[in-house]
Amino acid sequence: MNVRTRFAPSPTGYLHVGGARTALFNYLFARKHGGSFVLRVEDTDAARNTDEARAAIFEGMNWLGLDWDEGEGKGGDFGPYNQSERAELYDKWFEVLRSKDRVYEDDGAWRFRFERKPITMRDLVCGEVTIDYTDESNTPDMVVRRSDGSYVFHFVNVVDDLEMKISHVIRGEDHLMNTPKHLQLFEAFGVPAPEYAHIPLILNENGSKMSKRDAGAAVGDYPRQGFISSAVVNFLALLGWNPKTDEEIFSLDELIERFSLEGVNRAPARFDSEKCAWLNQQHLMKLGANDFATDARPFVEAAGLLDGAHESRYIRAAELVQDKVRLLSEVPDAVSFLLQDELSIDPESLAKVAKNDQAAALLAALADSFEALAEWSADAAKNAIGETAKSLGAKPGQLMFPTRVALSGKSGGPDLGDIMTLLGRDQSAARVKNLAGLLKSS
Repeated sequence: MNVRTRFAPSPTGYLHVGGARTALFNYLFARKHGGSFVLRVEDTDAARNTDEARAAIFEGMNWLGLDWDEGEGKGGDFGPYNQSERAELYDKWFEVLRSKDRVYEDDGAWRFRFERKPITMRDLVCGEVTIDYTDESNTPDMVVRRSDGSYVFHFVNVVDDLEMKISHVIRGEDHLMNTPKHLQLFEAFGVPAPEYAHIPLILNENGSKMSKRDAGAAVGDYPRQGFISSAVVNFLALLGWNPKTDEEIFSLDELIERFSLEGVNRAPARFDSEKCAWLNQQHLMKLGANDFATDARPFVEAAGLLDGAHESRYIRAAELVQDKVRLLSEVPDAVSFLLQDELSIDPESLAKVAKNDQAAALLAALADSFEALAEWSADAAKNAIGETAKSLGAKPGQLMFPTRVALSGKSGGPDLGDIMTLLGRDQSAARVKNLAGLLKSS
C-alpha cells in the first residue's frame, strides 16, 4: 500500500501540543513506511481564521522538523491544499450524493441520508467499535450543506481524504465517534475508506483535559522558554506512544525507525512539564559544544552578557555549564560569573561560608598564593588551595567550598579547576581576596 497521511489544522489559533503530536504521529508513520505526509489547511471558517495563526502553524511545524511532502510551499498532485480553494471539488461530490438520492433538502440545508444499520469500524488503536444507526431518533440524518451553501466539516474532511488518496487517518480520540459518519459517506461515494487510528487525549498533570489556555499547550512558547526542538519532539512522541523498552531518549530518526501504531496506548496521556524539561537536558547534553553555545547565545545576548571584553570566553563558558542546565534560558544565570567582572554572591552561599571561622584567613592567604604563582593552570591553582589550607592547619576541603563561592558566587557549578583556568590568575585572586574582605568586615 502507498502510505499517505495528513495533518489538517485550522488556522484559528496557535499550534497546540495536541495538534503537534497528531502531526508527529502522522509524520512518523509516513516516514516509517516510505510514504507521503500531507499538510492541508482547514480554513473555511473565515470569521475565525487569522494570518497570525496560519503562520504559527507553519513556524511550529518547521521548528519541530516535521517537513511535509505536499502542501504550503511544496505543491503536490492533489492540491489545492487549502479548503477555501476547493469549493468546486465539494460541489462535484455533493452532486454525486444527489444523483444517488443520499441527500435531501431540509429548511434550506441539505442532509445526508444515513443507511439505517449498524456501522462497525476497526480502529488501529481503539479496536472494533460499532455504532447502531437503526434508530433515527438517536442518530438523525446529518447536515452536510448549510443553507448558505457552505459545507460542514464531516463532508469536506471525507472529500479531501478521498481526493488526496489518504491511506491512514491518525487523529485524536475526540474524533472517534465521527468516524462512522465518515465511513457512511465513503460508502455512499462508492470508494474505499482509509484506515483510522484514534490516538489518546492529552491530560493535564492534574488529570483534566488539556485546553489551549493551559501551561505547555502552545508549541510556539517552547523555543522562547529555552527548549530545543529535538527534545520537544521526543516528549510529544512519548505522550501516548510506548517503545516497549525502558529507553526514553530518541532522535527524530530513531523515532521514525521505532514508531508503530501498535505502540500507541489506549489510555489518555498525562502531560508532565518536569519530564519535558528533563528530556530537554538530555538532548542539550548530546549537542556539540559549539552547537550548544550557538543555541544558547540569543538568551545570553538578551541578558546583556556578551557586550563586554569576555566574548572570547563564551564558548568555553557555555561548555562548562552544558550539563548543568535543563533549559537554554537557564544558561545566562549559569555563565554570568564567567562573563562579567562584577560578581554578586548568593546570600545563602555566603552565609554557609561565614559559618567557617577560618574562611576569611584561609581565603586571604589563598589570594596571596594565587598572586605568587609564576604559571597559572588548574593543577597549580588546586595545589595552591591544598598547600594554603595545610599551612594554616586546615584540610583542603575546608577551603574548597569558600573558594568556589568566592569565584562563582554560587555553591555549585562547573569543576573548580575549569573555573580557575577560564578566569585566569588575576581575576581568581581578586575574587578570593574580595570574599575574604567581605567576611572580615561582617
